[in-house]
Amino acid sequence: MHSNSIDKTPSFSSLSLDEQLLSAVKKLGFEQPTPVQLQSIPLALEHKDLLVSAETGSGKTAAFLLPALHHLLTLPSGKSGVRALILTPTRELAQQIFKHCQQLTEFTDLKTGLITGGDDFRLQQNMLRRNTEIVIATPGRVLELMEQEIPDFSNLEVLILDEADRMLDMGFSEDVLTIANSCNTQRQTLLFSATLTHFGVIKMADRVLKNHEVVALNTLHDGHRNIEQQIVLADDNDHKLKLLIWLLQNETYDKALVFTNSRIQADALRGPLRGQKLRVGVLHGEMDQKDRNRMMELFREGEVKIMLATDLAARGLDIKGINLVINFDVPRNGINYIHRIGRTGRVDELGLTIALVKHTEWNLMSGIERFLKQKFKHRNIKELEGKYKGPKKLKASGKATGGKKKIEPKKAAVEKVKIRDRDKKNVGKRRVPTVKPTIEVNQP
Repeated sequence: MHSNSIDKTPSFSSLSLDEQLLSAVKKLGFEQPTPVQLQSIPLALEHKDLLVSAETGSGKTAAFLLPALHHLLTLPSGKSGVRALILTPTRELAQQIFKHCQQLTEFTDLKTGLITGGDDFRLQQNMLRRNTEIVIATPGRVLELMEQEIPDFSNLEVLILDEADRMLDMGFSEDVLTIANSCNTQRQTLLFSATLTHFGVIKMADRVLKNHEVVALNTLHDGHRNIEQQIVLADDNDHKLKLLIWLLQNETYDKALVFTNSRIQADALRGPLRGQKLRVGVLHGEMDQKDRNRMMELFREGEVKIMLATDLAARGLDIKGINLVINFDVPRNGINYIHRIGRTGRVDELGLTIALVKHTEWNLMSGIERFLKQKFKHRNIKELEGKYKGPKKLKASGKATGGKKKIEPKKAAVEKVKIRDRDKKNVGKRRVPTVKPTIEVNQP
């Protein structure tokens, strides 16, 4: 039964790709296309524009690289300039796509270039002047080069926007549109996003795609089936630190990612964790690019087993073996939560995510659950059980009712009567007996 089901699964050779690419795919050990590759590649090979939603780790990089490379190989161009441009939100993701592209072009003569901020500007200018066919880049640096009139996108054949939702979140919308508008209008455009429900993704698709096909493998609310999601309640940040240390010392994992909402918090956690003999590194946007590259390499090689990171690493950090993600700080919204936990549970691997939640973060975490239409598993660590058990339910009786009783309308009425008796001496004595009993009733 099992072998028959495997036999029915299409192979890469069934996708009609160039033989040089198939040789590279075979060398990389890829046996069967993933769902996103199986659905996207045939459409892309027909030179159609695509809007694709697929989570990180689903094989989407090869899903856009393979058809783009096939096009460049089978339809040689005598024109100058960049033939394929891949825009991505972060330097780290650009570097990983560049590496993957080099692997897939190993048996070809195609030249690939990398353009990101933090690297030598003149070297990038020279690389573009040599008519590099494939360029992987971040939008900011491309715009800087465009101001020098260096990149020539007039003959561009394929434009790929990877992690478009993240580029929008990072404020690159206008930059991306400016670059897209400078490209050959007859190009093919492939837009990849983790979700199709992001408010700006559809709007961008309408601006840059022509008569496009949609490949929707997931939506924003899809659960991560390979990931167990847990919540551990904490009293305060000191309690969180104790919980974090316990988890890192007692959970089983190859690599762990610990997310904070600020670089200050990430830096602050490094000392205490290293004091527990844990192999810890830090990754955030304030670091020099060379230091970031070095830290990622140490993490990839396993020299660093635990990475403290801000949301910079939530996207574009494609490293195998991350099977534990801990949110020391609850992320600010559901989209960031998805991107963080997406670092684990890749393809067929299992992952565990744990959010440490204190009382000021309860509403934020509950909002994320509602946003994702999921309920996370609550976990109690007996060795470090805290006092905070979640918000108390409001009671319909008790203090609320007692509060109403404290307002004594009778007393107020009595005071009014007293004032009348003092101020209006002509009031008949017949009213006095009526007032006195009332006063006596309210006296202790």
